[in-house]
Amino acid sequence: MSIDLKTAEEIERMRVAGRLASEVLDYIEPFVKPGVTTEALDQLCHDYMVNVQGTVPAPLNYAPPGYSPYPKSICTSINHQVCHGVPGEKALKKGDIVNIDITVIKDGFHGDTSRMFQVGGSVSILAKRLCQITYECMWLGIAAVKPGTRLGDIGAVIQAHAESNGFSVVREFCGHGIGRKFHEDPQVLHYGRPGTGMVLQPGMTFTIEPMINAGKAAISELPDGWTIVTKDRSLSAQWEHTILVTEQGVEVLTVSDGTPAMPELVAGRLA
Repeated sequence: MSIDLKTAEEIERMRVAGRLASEVLDYIEPFVKPGVTTEALDQLCHDYMVNVQGTVPAPLNYAPPGYSPYPKSICTSINHQVCHGVPGEKALKKGDIVNIDITVIKDGFHGDTSRMFQVGGSVSILAKRLCQITYECMWLGIAAVKPGTRLGDIGAVIQAHAESNGFSVVREFCGHGIGRKFHEDPQVLHYGRPGTGMVLQPGMTFTIEPMINAGKAAISELPDGWTIVTKDRSLSAQWEHTILVTEQGVEVLTVSDGTPAMPELVAGRLA
């Protein structure tokens, strides 16, 4: 496994790419309402990235080995869709939850982030709780990051929080190193045992993006070859930030004016 430790100049470019990715989510938020199609959200984001930001939408035509090229500029995963939902003609309805996943390329570097949106402001108690616990899972993982700790420490704290609240962690998809490439080493699992895995070093950049299900952890793939859903059709939620391991601890790179505040659960740990 080859880990690309970023230089000061590369880190600065990562900060720019991360901020721009987050600003796409700021921009699209007012449009996420009942009646809008995910196709329309994709087009709005695409135009904003290309024409306003001067960024490249990383997902568009992305084709890892064994996959056909991804056909859109963003991922939109609704309700029981876990990740990689392909935007289409179906309109969002009141009470839906949807994850919007944005990755931009700016000056050769990637910024990758996602947020959950509650459509129409009247989602179920379960959906609201799932979104909140998943958000806390991501931030607990971020709070575990500092030089000398291990990747397993991140996964362990995420798994413990999800399962103690009656939810399950998707195993097949994980966070990843990021920089000049969309996906680099290391893989960042959202489950595991403390004290296991790679030791974290300053200069590492990777995503933390737990996918948490209201039901069982099992998943399946839709015929489009991309969209992942829960096998039992239970709700799923995901949040994602790109982070940097610093000399002192951790820096979140995907931050903008509209970034939701960290939950109170972890605020003291990162103060």
